[in-house]
Amino acid sequence: DLWGGSFYVKRITNWMKEIRKWKESSGKVLHLTMYGVNLPDVINDIVTDNLLVVVGAEKVPPELYALADWNVAVGNQPHSEVAALAIVLDRLAASSGIEPLKSQFSGGEVEIVPKTRGKEVREK
Repeated sequence: DLWGGSFYVKRITNWMKEIRKWKESSGKVLHLTMYGVNLPDVINDIVTDNLLVVVGAEKVPPELYALADWNVAVGNQPHSEVAALAIVLDRLAASSGIEPLKSQFSGGEVEIVPKTRGKEVREK
């Protein structure tokens, strides 16, 4: 991959089949929902190896709550799903001892060179 790292996003049509398949392969499921328990209360219990993060939206079927290993909220108020995902990924990385804003992805073909002005991308 161009940028490296193991993170990926996948949009699926049969979510239940995908989640069951993930769990059958010993994966864990974290469902982001404003109705879940607050992230700080469970952050140390969440296993980050083989973790599937499902971002909820309006009208989430009850089956998803049952299938998830964790139903987690980033605050119990309406909020941006993208912002919630960013916060959860940041907190999970930090709880694993990683400083996400300073880390570099492994295996990429290019990398960004930090600049105060302009932009630079160089090949590795």
